[in-house]
Amino acid sequence: MHRPPPANSSETSCAILRRRIQRLIAAPHAQKTQSVVVTKSENESAEAWLQVLEEIEETDGIRMDRLESGAIRIGWREYCEA
Repeated sequence: MHRPPPANSSETSCAILRRRIQRLIAAPHAQKTQSVVVTKSENESAEAWLQVLEEIEETDGIRMDRLESGAIRIGWREYCEA
């Protein structure tokens, strides 16, 4: 049985992180405020974290603010302060 080669661990980490952020964005509170605050999990690589943040930052209509705590606020349109 032929199996595809294992995915690059960085790509896999990025995909997992993207899905986590998508779930946070889909939450009712995030939709109401049109923003979400995301922090890097201990099990996420710094490389994946930086890559995904760069992708988000380059997306039209998205605003990304780096908070003093190290968290990132991602907003779309004009979001309300929570």
